[in-house]
Amino acid sequence: MEIGIKGERRFTVTEAQLASNVGSGLVAVFATPMMIAAIEGTAAGSVAPELAEGKTTVGTQINVSHVAATPEGMEVRIETELAEISPNGKMFTFKVAAYDEAGLIGEGTHQRAVVDKARFEQKAIAKKGE
Repeated sequence: MEIGIKGERRFTVTEAQLASNVGSGLVAVFATPMMIAAIEGTAAGSVAPELAEGKTTVGTQINVSHVAATPEGMEVRIETELAEISPNGKMFTFKVAAYDEAGLIGEGTHQRAVVDKARFEQKAIAKKGE
C-alpha cells in the first residue's frame, strides 16, 4: 500500500438521495449523509485491491464540509486520495472532495481502519448475545 492511491466515482443525484427523502432535512437537494456514503465507498474501493485476502476497511472518522447544494439530476464526482498510512499500516487517512457540475460541494478528510472482515462481523453479531 502506498500513499497517493486515488479513487473517483461519478453518479447522477436521484430523488432517493435528496435530504427530504433520507431524513436529513426538508429540502430537495443532495443529502449530506448521501455525500458522506459516496465518499466512504469511493475511499474504500480505492484501496480494496491492495488489501490481503479477507481484509477490508471500515470508516472510523469523517470530517467534511458540505458547502453547496446540488439538485436532483445533476452529476456528482467524488475524489479521494490516500494521504497517510499509520506506522502499523492499519489506519488510512484520505483527502476527499465532492463536486457537482458547477464546482466544489464538499471537502475534508476521512479515516478508515483495516480489519479482518469475518472477525469484525462476528464481533458485531456477538453484541446481540446469540
